[in-house]
Amino acid sequence: MTQTLTLRRPDDWHLHLRDGAMLAAVAPQSAGFGRAIIMPNLVPPVTTGAQAAAYRDRIRAALPPGAALDPQMTLYLTDTTEAADVIAAFDAGIIRAVKLYPAGATTNSASGVTDVDRVRPVLEAMAHAGVTLCVHGEVTDPAIDIFDREAVFIDTVLDPLRRKVPGLRVVMEHITTAEGVAYARAGGEDLAATITTHHLVINRNAILAGGIRPHYYCLPVAKRESHRLALRAAATSGEATFFLGTDSAPHTDAAKLQPCGCAGCFTAPNTLSILAQVFQDDGALDRLEAFISLNGAAFYRLPPNEDRVTLTRRDTPVAYPTQITAGDETVTVFDPGFPLHWHPEDA
Repeated sequence: MTQTLTLRRPDDWHLHLRDGAMLAAVAPQSAGFGRAIIMPNLVPPVTTGAQAAAYRDRIRAALPPGAALDPQMTLYLTDTTEAADVIAAFDAGIIRAVKLYPAGATTNSASGVTDVDRVRPVLEAMAHAGVTLCVHGEVTDPAIDIFDREAVFIDTVLDPLRRKVPGLRVVMEHITTAEGVAYARAGGEDLAATITTHHLVINRNAILAGGIRPHYYCLPVAKRESHRLALRAAATSGEATFFLGTDSAPHTDAAKLQPCGCAGCFTAPNTLSILAQVFQDDGALDRLEAFISLNGAAFYRLPPNEDRVTLTRRDTPVAYPTQITAGDETVTVFDPGFPLHWHPEDA
């Protein structure tokens, strides 16, 4: 039995492409998306408009001919970021947003913000200019349990910040909790949230039950099953607040399989097949296009993509590779744990 879905080309509103050999390996895996918000946490981070423009050029050079992907660049917010630099890069069309990493919260976040009040003048200028702030929403206090850090961030950092800087457009990136869903849903037109592919599929048991599985370890870490179900309900609701940001985050297997391994799930190759299955299972295929193609574009004040992609459900599953090669290393592709019958025909 076959079934076909024709959808506007999807966008990925949170994507890691890395640099060098890794960029060359992973950029083609996202070539079928339309726009993608590119994370700036390189080493060193992308903190200026000139660096963002140069990185965009490297991304475009790594894409195969005819690729649809249009990289939307971001700047990495630091304690010393100047408002004038941000606004100039935005006005020049170099960047789409600015990324806030609390210092030490995730991969390559050591240069992140140590105190949000230090960057308030930058955020006020962004609010005035309409520049979006993309937020990694976790506190880094070691006294706070890792499974509670998102909820605590909302209460102690994000909500006070939004009250101090009204009109600031904020994307809560890769939310993982029922608290994140509820806050995003109640936040008004200046607040939205991305949800990853993998957080719709796994809970913390996937990482820890029956042995440690490092390829399911990500940050924010997957939470208990009740939170996964809240994310599923939000993603499949069709509500404009929620849209896809894969947070596809490739690391070499050598870096993942360490006593202190890297956080990240590499979902770019099979994301569309996974999402189609998730939405089918939840009886929401009619709302898949909103989540992957419409809601994010609307929040970023961009038109939806005009061209289309086709997904066909076949009896034979898609044969995705378990790994890809990046230079002399390998990168493991996220395994959802179920067969993927939805075949992308143009993505």
